[in-house]
Amino acid sequence: MGMDRNTVIGFVLLAILLFLYLFVSTKNSQDLQRQKQIFDDSVATVKMHQNAIAKLQDSIKDKPQVLADTTGFNKAFANTEHFDTVENDVMKIVFTSKGGQPKSVQMKKFNAYDSTPVKIVDPKAENHISYAINTAPNQSAQITDLYFNAAQITKNADGSQSVDYRLPTPSGESIVHHYTIHPKDNYLVDFDVVIGNQEKLFTQNNFNLTWHAQLNKIQKTTQYEKRLTDVCFSEDNNFDYISRNLEKTFEKPVQWLAISQQFFNTTLIAKNNFASGSVKWSREAADSSNVIALMDASFQAKIPASASATLPFQIYYGPNDYAILKKQAPGMDKIIDLGRGIYSFVRPVNVWVIMPVFDFFKRFIASYGIAIMLLTIFIRLLTSPLVYTSYLSGAKMKALRPEIDAMKKRVGNDQQQVGVEQMKLFREAGVNPVGGCIPALLQIPIFFALYSFFNSNIALRGQSFLWSKDLSAYDTVVNFGFTIPVIGWDHISLFSLLAVATSFLISLYGMSMTPDQSNPAMKYMPYIMPVMLLLFFNNLPSALTWYYTVSNVITLLLQWVIQTYIIDHDKILANLQANRSKPKAKAKWQERIEQMQETQKKVQQMKNKK
Repeated sequence: MGMDRNTVIGFVLLAILLFLYLFVSTKNSQDLQRQKQIFDDSVATVKMHQNAIAKLQDSIKDKPQVLADTTGFNKAFANTEHFDTVENDVMKIVFTSKGGQPKSVQMKKFNAYDSTPVKIVDPKAENHISYAINTAPNQSAQITDLYFNAAQITKNADGSQSVDYRLPTPSGESIVHHYTIHPKDNYLVDFDVVIGNQEKLFTQNNFNLTWHAQLNKIQKTTQYEKRLTDVCFSEDNNFDYISRNLEKTFEKPVQWLAISQQFFNTTLIAKNNFASGSVKWSREAADSSNVIALMDASFQAKIPASASATLPFQIYYGPNDYAILKKQAPGMDKIIDLGRGIYSFVRPVNVWVIMPVFDFFKRFIASYGIAIMLLTIFIRLLTSPLVYTSYLSGAKMKALRPEIDAMKKRVGNDQQQVGVEQMKLFREAGVNPVGGCIPALLQIPIFFALYSFFNSNIALRGQSFLWSKDLSAYDTVVNFGFTIPVIGWDHISLFSLLAVATSFLISLYGMSMTPDQSNPAMKYMPYIMPVMLLLFFNNLPSALTWYYTVSNVITLLLQWVIQTYIIDHDKILANLQANRSKPKAKAKWQERIEQMQETQKKVQQMKNKK
């Protein structure tokens, strides 16, 4: 679009110049007739103008083709683009005088999938912040189309650096973009728009800012990175995000807006708030494309009515690091997905348990893989009372298996009667058939918490362990060289295979502990589940599949130790026999289940009679 605009501007300028030439030529011809100059002089005059036009056309080809302007903004339309580089310990910013803003932002401590430094603002992509100013009556221009004077770079006493871009404007009008790059490891850039005589530059003091952002691929897996990309914002000091919706209109004051990838984000902060605005964005669909997402946002604000006004902003270019974002604008730490939406209940688990424990182990352990293993052991110890209750319930069920088998032979194929008799047996023995399921269900929030934690923990990025080169991405032991249709695989993850294999062993053990299942679906579940898990696990970060593998191995060891050395099966059987001699009141859930079973039995008997 930039070339199209320049071409149109060039044609308009050329047309204006030709009009001026024709006007001057006509006027000169009339003067020559009135003065009765000789024909040779007139020919010489025409040739002189032709040579001038030829030189002017040649000069136009060498200069940017822009709209003619006679209001004092000529230099802003036709200046030359200059680049200036400023950096601190963690980032390198290349500024451009065209628009007076960053052209490229590069991370010094992080590399992309291709081993080049991460570029949060890629110079090859379309990324810019703009707003319109009045350049003449009924004529305006976007600030990104105007050329500022060469930057003035100042090193301050506190170690920060200031970058000032001043727009060439008529006398009494001024626009300055003032940037402050803080020293050391600070990812926040102060951005002030300083305006003089704003009544001429802005209609009714309205400041309408637009932000266009293009996110390019940084991680190894394009599709996975797209899924973890979204837009976050603070509206009326409340955090929210849009992941599936493609647009959002802001009706309340907006404090900041962020476009966030899996491990990095760019956030525009309005220190005095935007009054209103809107945002539209989309994830790019083409898997082969390096473009992850596109975003267009627009915001409205009022410029203070004074001789000189400053609109203060800040821009964060950096990693999704919880400790760093916590120090930025309020609510920015929630850009990191530690539990959102229906999974927001796991965020406290991550913030108050998982993260502190993991950070504690990392103080003493260099290997992230070992730290994950220690975190897994800690979690399993924390949930061990629930696990023991589950295994105890399983041991009771196993003790009743001979009686359940005998009952099934006596009843035959009458499934309704089998259910009634089985519930009666459980009630007499004081066994809760769902006792083994409840502890397992209570551990689900922990899995969801860890899923969010390992997906968003930038500390794992680039950390190798065993055969995995990057714990934040899947490990690859077999690379197909092509993508399998439907499931989208192009590799096999060994950690995923280990997680699935250990899950399969746990399922088999669980089936051996429960009475024979008459439901065919339950019989084949241990074989179906590993296939389903593999489809889900193969593209997950190896940190998560490694955790799951370690957790499963611990589960198998605990099952063997508890069942072999801790649980006294003879004592359990004796207690079950003793429970039968005691009078028992039915629990409400038992009464309801038995009523349902009796009703189903009667309905089946009526059908059989018919």
